Amino acid sequence: MGQASACAGLQSRRSFLTAGLGLAATQSLLAKTTGFPGVINPLHHAAKAKRVIFLYQAGGPSHLETFDYKPKLAEMHGKGMPESFTKGQQIAQLQGRPLVCFGPQFDFKKYGKSGQEMTELFPHIGSIADDVCLVRSMWTEQINHDPAHTIMNTGNIVTGRPSMGSWLLYGLGAETDNLPGYVVLMSSGRGGQMQPIAARQWSAGILPSKFQGVKLNSVGDPVLFIRNPPGMNAAAQRNSIDAVNALNRLQYNSLNDPEIQTRIAQYEMAFAMQSSVPGLVDMSKEPKHVLDAYGAVPGDGSFASNCLLARRLAERGVRFIQLYHRDWDHHAGIKQNMPLKAEEVDKPTAALINDLKQRDLLKDTLVVWGGEFGRTPMSQGGNGRDHHIKGFTYMLAGGGIKGGISYGATDELGYAATENPVSVHDFHATMLHLLGIDHLRFTVKYQGLDARLTGVSGEVVKPILA
Repeated sequence: MGQASACAGLQSRRSFLTAGLGLAATQSLLAKTTGFPGVINPLHHAAKAKRVIFLYQAGGPSHLETFDYKPKLAEMHGKGMPESFTKGQQIAQLQGRPLVCFGPQFDFKKYGKSGQEMTELFPHIGSIADDVCLVRSMWTEQINHDPAHTIMNTGNIVTGRPSMGSWLLYGLGAETDNLPGYVVLMSSGRGGQMQPIAARQWSAGILPSKFQGVKLNSVGDPVLFIRNPPGMNAAAQRNSIDAVNALNRLQYNSLNDPEIQTRIAQYEMAFAMQSSVPGLVDMSKEPKHVLDAYGAVPGDGSFASNCLLARRLAERGVRFIQLYHRDWDHHAGIKQNMPLKAEEVDKPTAALINDLKQRDLLKDTLVVWGGEFGRTPMSQGGNGRDHHIKGFTYMLAGGGIKGGISYGATDELGYAATENPVSVHDFHATMLHLLGIDHLRFTVKYQGLDARLTGVSGEVVKPILA
């Protein structure tokens, strides 16, 4: 019995050492294959974009103070909203209250050779008017923040489905071995209510968890415990990870659980990030004129600094980069607060697009600017706007998008998308198309059904494609 036990122990140690040696022997291979190749291989059609930078304005920016000028609404300021627009419609906190028209609070100007109309608060974005497309006919289904974020990010009103970044990483794979393929950054500022953003907005949902987004901190160490503790060097850390992953591989061979493979990949990525992340966030080599163009103060956690970091992530091959900038929820004080938000986003948004263009990255980087919904043409409390789902604006640039055009329109009061309405699923279908994916063919079996980012609808918006 004792001899059998000793043999079993010897065999276990031999298995461990064999697995460990095998891991060491294939270490260079692992370093090259950490970047998942993606299931859409080859692509369904030629791609215009390789990556996405989504400048997500959380809280719902008002289209009526940014990109959708309505002189008729200005004329009707203070008058009752015609019932023909709102009868039987879903209106959030204004339900059952007198509805009063609330005119645009800022003047608009025509910018660029294309003459695109934008708010006077956006002179820098106005300076790139010929590079961007304004989709003025977006609409969505959910009127409260969290479910509206959920459908915008996952294409579904039910939580638990993969985010669009996870879909892209699963479909196209990663281009980088030492950074996550899907990165999330968060910033906040002044002049609005700061709504929370749940981590499930970048979840992998029904996909393996290795495809979920990785949130980097905007202030302090970008990743907790990124630095080795005293007494631990890279070689010791490598040996520790090799040993842990050897055990994980033994467990995977026994259980065949894909989440164990995810655990192995996460250990490898964490080790790689210890070398890559400090260099990523080190802005000391960025020229002063670049920092000034963004208005970035490295390490301050601002939207400007995150935009510069987004460019650096794009350069390093990150597939999907999502910047959440909060405080756009203007139920009150929109006249006083909109200039504060514009000051935070106008300059860095334009700088990012210009910077990508100068580095020849804009042509294959899709940049998206917008939130989960828009704001009502009616006033709330006399000086703010309520949530609104019937019509709002998205700005797109690069990655196969036609610049210098406006697409679609809302009615004369900015209430509903009436010309070429674009749904969330249409937006997702168009994004996938630009990345070489046919949304109708990109499915995952779940509970006996074919799950899609675009659900059961969605059409590619072809007129905005270059």
